[in-house]
Amino acid sequence: MQSEKYRLSYLPLFYKDLDEKIAYIVEKLKNPKAASDLLDKVEAAILKRLPVAESFEPYHSLRERRYVYYRIYVDNYVIYYVVIDDNPDDLIMEVRRFLHNGQNREMMV
Repeated sequence: MQSEKYRLSYLPLFYKDLDEKIAYIVEKLKNPKAASDLLDKVEAAILKRLPVAESFEPYHSLRERRYVYYRIYVDNYVIYYVVIDDNPDDLIMEVRRFLHNGQNREMMV
């Protein structure tokens, strides 16, 4: 599923965050099924958001940012992304972080 309006991009930091959470679920919690299910939910949530990336409430950060952050909630996790609109003909939904709900977001996002 590809959006006609937005191109999807991921920061390496998102993959690092995701890998850490999945490894924890598999290795520490010994639950590979839950890890697999979480991966499926994350992918589905991102693809569902892609066509309407700017249609949700922005994340209000305490820091000044070049791009507005948006959130997607998946179970006890939050996916953070921005829409890069430097070129109106090439809008990019850039997925940046995957954090646990309990993590200090202001320092990480």
